[in-house]
Amino acid sequence: MANITAKDVSALRERTGVGMMDCKKALVEADGDFEKAIIILREKGLATQAKKAGRVAAEGLVIAAVEGNVGAIVEVNSETDFVANTDDFKNFVTTVVKTVIAANPADVDALKAAKAVGSEMTVEQELQELFLKIRENIQIRRFARLEGTLVSYVHGGGRIGVLVKLDTDLGEKALVCGKDVALQVASMNASYLDRDHVPADVLEGEKKIMLAQMSEDPKMKNKPEQVLAKIVEGKIGKYYSENCLVDQEFIKDGDLTVGKYVEKCAKELGGTIKVADYVRYERGEGIAKREDNFADEVASMIK
Repeated sequence: MANITAKDVSALRERTGVGMMDCKKALVEADGDFEKAIIILREKGLATQAKKAGRVAAEGLVIAAVEGNVGAIVEVNSETDFVANTDDFKNFVTTVVKTVIAANPADVDALKAAKAVGSEMTVEQELQELFLKIRENIQIRRFARLEGTLVSYVHGGGRIGVLVKLDTDLGEKALVCGKDVALQVASMNASYLDRDHVPADVLEGEKKIMLAQMSEDPKMKNKPEQVLAKIVEGKIGKYYSENCLVDQEFIKDGDLTVGKYVEKCAKELGGTIKVADYVRYERGEGIAKREDNFADEVASMIK
């Protein structure tokens, strides 16, 4: 049986980031074979990872980045914000977004199978290595990739990420305008780019709600249908101004809509600018978070 020293255990821990006791057990099981011990840790880590995969991961980071005329935005989730703030986690998310840009994967599964930028391993293998270090459920939740004249913006240390695409003949001169649009997207969270992008069924649903509300209003319910229809059209205009990016009030100048601001930028720069597309991710949105009762948890431990 090999003589396992504290130096051996420390070296394995430095290499893998795994706890000292797990490193010692792996070295004992591998009879001192360093590379075999790493394989053992990875195999055991995968088993533990499968057990933890069902735990809620609603923290993490959203990162958006642009390289040349290609950009990407990704959301990677962890169980705790403590892990999300570690360098290991941040470096992994950066690798993921760079891999999306380079590999242009079709979906998350394809992304995991792709070779990670700056590594000989796949993204999935990099994810497994990260799990061995932090022992939390980590999920690559979603990503988007755009090409063209792009602006990225990350708010709140990774809480919100935005990627904006511009149709323009001004090149990099349009990026200042694009940055303002990205700030607008982050702040106001428009549901649609413009009126043409609002689905017909959504619009009809809003009209039905408005008519139902007016039928309950004593001042409105006896008005002729044609009058109510005109009132609804006016209310739909307000709906557009709240939910369509180009119709929203511009956060830096309330006298302009976002669309008018972009037109103003284009005129001042002597070219054309149009917001062609955008993606906005907010960390953990739509994920049901578990609410723990600390008092009950302590009481159950005492029992």
